[in-house]
Amino acid sequence: MPPWIEYSAVAVCAITAVLAAEGKEMDLFGIMVLALVTAVGGGTIRDLCLGVRPLFWIEQPMYLWTALGAAAATFVLVRFVHPPHRVLAVADAFGLALFGIAGTEKALMFGTPAIVAVLLGIVTGVAGGILRDVLRNEVPWVFRSEVDLYATAVFAGALVFVLLRRFLPPSESHRYLGMAVILVLRLAAMRWKLKLPLFQTRAKSSG
Repeated sequence: MPPWIEYSAVAVCAITAVLAAEGKEMDLFGIMVLALVTAVGGGTIRDLCLGVRPLFWIEQPMYLWTALGAAAATFVLVRFVHPPHRVLAVADAFGLALFGIAGTEKALMFGTPAIVAVLLGIVTGVAGGILRDVLRNEVPWVFRSEVDLYATAVFAGALVFVLLRRFLPPSESHRYLGMAVILVLRLAAMRWKLKLPLFQTRAKSSG
């Protein structure tokens, strides 16, 4: 996995944390904590599940500096330019794509079965956002019915990546195709409101 992918994912997720904090009356310290949790939360849970020691951001503290730098720059920028609300969702989609495949690939490197690698890819992609939303006292996006194809997009992209790795000769393109599937599905779902069916039971007849 090229280092720039995880660094980009960390930066993007830190940016989403700052944008998501709008209206929550957080100071700079609170913003930085939120950004760090969002940026490294999913990867931390992945590494703990895999038994990786030290954790990726302890072994390479530059991940922390990347998250803090991206958060600080965004904190300053939004004081002068107010981004549209949709920017948060688009940035989050990029974070999903980058972290989803990064998590899947790392799990495969540690010899996990394909289904475990896919699930850890989902965890890596969505767990940071879950922690972000919990800390800002919101229902996490992944659990909201109005949010279109969130974890499902990561599942599809991670599955495509795993299948390509298993049945085709090794290629760098597999990684980017998996990311493209996640990103395209998420953006298409946002554009056309694609959703999974809701859980509903048949109402009992009054008679």
